[in-house]
Amino acid sequence: MPTRAITAAVDGTPESLAALAWAGREAVRRGLELRVVHAWQWQPHAAITVDRDGQAQWARDSLAEAARTVTGRHPDLQVSTEVLEGGPVATLVGAAAEAETLVLGSRGHGAVVGFLVGSVGQQVIVESTRPVVLVRAEDDPAGEAAGREVVVGQQGGPEDSAETLRFAFETAAARGASVRAVRAWTLPPVYAYSPASMKLLDDAGGLEPYEKNALADALEPWRERFPQVPVTQHVEMGSAGQVLLSVAGRAQLMVVGRRARRTAVGARIGSVAHGVLHHAHCPVAVVPHD
Repeated sequence: MPTRAITAAVDGTPESLAALAWAGREAVRRGLELRVVHAWQWQPHAAITVDRDGQAQWARDSLAEAARTVTGRHPDLQVSTEVLEGGPVATLVGAAAEAETLVLGSRGHGAVVGFLVGSVGQQVIVESTRPVVLVRAEDDPAGEAAGREVVVGQQGGPEDSAETLRFAFETAAARGASVRAVRAWTLPPVYAYSPASMKLLDDAGGLEPYEKNALADALEPWRERFPQVPVTQHVEMGSAGQVLLSVAGRAQLMVVGRRARRTAVGARIGSVAHGVLHHAHCPVAVVPHD
């Protein structure tokens, strides 16, 4: 399979330019090509005197200017650009399918709900078959300094979180960073107890030791594959979103899995991913695992 590129989508906004800068640094670290795309659709309007060709040229010029900012910082980085004509969701989902990672700008805390609910960003996250990283306009490269962790949420069994852990360990290895793997747990309702589940808990020595063993089992293959990556196991009682956010202050990147929920009003991401995207100050990677 050909090597995939890191793909950044830009539209001239400060958040998309921050996403482009993040994507450029990540491409350099991983030794990958950077692909810079702009989703463009002809929108005739009585108040706009520029014709279709003029708008298309403006999109190409803006894209080229954005790409030059990256090549100026990373002269040896291979950068390609492409204007993708069509609806923004379909074109960006298509671009993501060909990418190692798709990087988008997030509008920050004030407008993040608008970014997630019924927006292009949410639909791309929901429909993408590849990881999507969201970067805020105020993202500071200094946040990638040594000592800051790649924080990843783990839930379920080893197979349930394999892709999420893979992304976290690969990213940490490329950055020389450590991984903090977080598993949250809550007391199950009384009706969930069964003789079989009680035996499992008894064998493990209780609920918390059971959760610690489950996290250790999920991490084992990735520890073996990336022995150079220091790992901290973090098991805490509470909701997954709250526990992840409690350690977000030490993170240079938060990595969460995505399980899209289909509803009568369309697909929505799960509550954990939604909460982390809403509140975390660092970039957030959403990795599909369904």
